[in-house]
Amino acid sequence: MVTVTHPAAAITGKFESDCEAWLATLKEGYDATELALLHHAYQRARQAHEGEVRLSGESLFEHVLAVANILVALRADSEVITAALLHEMVATAKLPLTQVESEFNTTVAMLIDGVTKMDTIQFTAPELEHRVSLNTETLRKMLLAMVDDVRVVLIKLADALHNLRTLNSLSEERRIHIARETLEIYAPLANRLGIWQIKWEMEDLSFRYLEPERYKKIAGYLNERRITRQDYIESFLKELRDALMAAGIDAEVSGRPKHIYSIYRKMQRKQLDYHQIYDVRAARIIVNEERDCYAALGVVHGRWRYIPGEFDDYIANPKVNNYRSIHTALIGPEGKTVEVQIRTRGMHQYSELGVAAHWRYKENVGPNAGFERKIAWLRQLLEWKDEVRDASELADNYKNGAFDDRVYVFTPKGQVIDLPTGSTPLDFAYHIHSELGHRCRGAKINGHIVPLIHELKTGEQVEVLAV
Repeated sequence: MVTVTHPAAAITGKFESDCEAWLATLKEGYDATELALLHHAYQRARQAHEGEVRLSGESLFEHVLAVANILVALRADSEVITAALLHEMVATAKLPLTQVESEFNTTVAMLIDGVTKMDTIQFTAPELEHRVSLNTETLRKMLLAMVDDVRVVLIKLADALHNLRTLNSLSEERRIHIARETLEIYAPLANRLGIWQIKWEMEDLSFRYLEPERYKKIAGYLNERRITRQDYIESFLKELRDALMAAGIDAEVSGRPKHIYSIYRKMQRKQLDYHQIYDVRAARIIVNEERDCYAALGVVHGRWRYIPGEFDDYIANPKVNNYRSIHTALIGPEGKTVEVQIRTRGMHQYSELGVAAHWRYKENVGPNAGFERKIAWLRQLLEWKDEVRDASELADNYKNGAFDDRVYVFTPKGQVIDLPTGSTPLDFAYHIHSELGHRCRGAKINGHIVPLIHELKTGEQVEVLAV
């Protein structure tokens, strides 16, 4: 978002006390070395953004700290959070990437560079308004930005989510554009990475701006019946806990929060009235072992009649993004329908954090980054086919190596240009327009002048210097 600069205030010791208070909330998840890295990043960002205010009225530092806190909630590693704190400094040319690398480390610089590349990708209104026109080129735009490290996408998602939370001060046109971009690009991306807590919030907030009347209608219906529904669920949960305990199953039982957009989508998809949506009343069972999931299922189906056609075993048959749980819908007490999810603690962690869960260090052993990147990359590719018409062909082409002889570069405006491997800036110029090719006298790659015989590489930004 656009920022305006006010006269800088004096840098005071309050920064240190604020920083220490923030770090105190993180101590359980990060070691001393990681906390030192975060301390330095906090102080650098706080000082650099002093006096800068966003159009929303909040300071720019409050924005980067909010983004960092979203990532903390995802249990992201210290380098990801550091990159989140610093990325606006790089974007506003207050901190060169070379200095990030020397002052922090190479990984942090690489993550910020990836976020910067994602920021150059611009989605036009026609692309967003016509969902099927999110075609192969647009898919490539997103895939290009993700290819180096999936953690780049975590930062971008957190940034996009906080932007969505602070839309009220923008014009209606901007609110609608950002909400649509989030709903059509970033929420599905969060889904592909399995980060449901971000996906749900993005969808609900976007829906609120894009379809305010429908949002209010569903929200109002939920609110009107909240007390009755809560009383019912509490009674159902007690009965469920007692039944599981009697069967000797150690389980954590809770109600499950409902999301307005998911209710709306189910109503649209199944052409149902609100009263026919089974999972408005929902419960979740979390157990220790996979075998306990099926034992719990036996207890549930033995006590209440399940609804045919509403049972899914995603443990035996995981979703493409590796989501695993058992879903069933029951005729509960008083003849009311209740949806029940059953999963292990490990499955629950993955369902909440998705691929982000694999990037935290555990017992001083780092994640197998190469393996995780490949799994995440494949998961993203395969998941496209569920949401975009052209995607399965894209995934097949990727798996068959069809892109091996192509190179994909950006124009200064973020448009992706598809060229044969071995292409030069001159080839790029002629691809744009023959007249530009005739007038080409030089080129810049990522802001640096290069010879016209420079061989282009995927992800580079190319600027033609013409007479």
